[in-house]
Amino acid sequence: MTTNAPVTVLGSGSWGTALAAQMARQGHPTLLWGRDPAQVEAINQRHENPRYLPGVALPEALTASTDFASAVGGASMLLVVTPSHAFTETLRRLAPLRPAGCGVAWATKGFEPGTGRFLHEVAGELLGPGVPLAVITGPSFAKEVAQGLPTAVTVHSDDADFAQAWADRLHGPGFRAYTGTDMLGAELGGAMKNVLAVATGVADGMGLGLNARAGLITRGMNEMLRLGAALGARPETLMGLAGVGDLVLTCTGDLSRNRRLGLALGKGQTIAEAVAAIGQVVESVQTADEVMRQADAHGIDLPISRQVQRVLHGEITPVEGLKELLAREQKPEYPDELFRPRA
Repeated sequence: MTTNAPVTVLGSGSWGTALAAQMARQGHPTLLWGRDPAQVEAINQRHENPRYLPGVALPEALTASTDFASAVGGASMLLVVTPSHAFTETLRRLAPLRPAGCGVAWATKGFEPGTGRFLHEVAGELLGPGVPLAVITGPSFAKEVAQGLPTAVTVHSDDADFAQAWADRLHGPGFRAYTGTDMLGAELGGAMKNVLAVATGVADGMGLGLNARAGLITRGMNEMLRLGAALGARPETLMGLAGVGDLVLTCTGDLSRNRRLGLALGKGQTIAEAVAAIGQVVESVQTADEVMRQADAHGIDLPISRQVQRVLHGEITPVEGLKELLAREQKPEYPDELFRPRA
């Protein structure tokens, strides 16, 4: 696979646009597919995505189209960047159009709604055996990537050559792309951090201080590691860019939609009011259910994630959730078995 092979990015939201811009800046032929004709025209004519990245100049080499069949059929590499609830539909649509030998990567974070399946499981089922798959994840706000600010991500795949091909396509001045082989761990970190960001946002919205924020991030990382251990994720993946890196960014950066949702809830707004003010998909609303589905299936206690789920469903208020967390019994910081070497 050559570095000049044409790539199509499916999804012209903020993150899809930012990744397409990053590759186009490096001189790689890149086509961005979107549904909105006015948005596509703005990208082609004004080199701007006015809805999702207003005021951010996009490279003139980046082109956009509303023609899904042509965009997929002309690609040598495909990158899906849709919300998780649209991931399955997008893969079903592209499967019969995908050129032979064209692998599929995604920068979508979350689980398949309703089933809790990891996205690599969905892709494997819909695309069949032999199709190279990869997930691109890590601590990265779309606006900063689009502006060319320094960023590091990681590309995980069972196919080392395919991961390297995507890393080569993305890597450039100010943008570092690493590789790995733990797709499950990379996807778990990228999904679960959204839920935990709501918790830290709530605490900050309630004015509970920096100590509380640090405690929630650290204990949230504990939950990620415990669920990861039960699912078979590698701890080093969760302690890297895909896990702790993304967790810290999303819990502390106000560009995070999930943190902003928590901030609004902590200040007394309703979920509907907060989501409407954000104006984009907030992944944690659905992801919290899928995280707890996985936890319940494996008998893992995730108190912070559980309280976030209950708050998002309106079962309890943020104040009630906080009281329940603080009333939990004292215990060791880490269970002995979490880091015990495997036989």
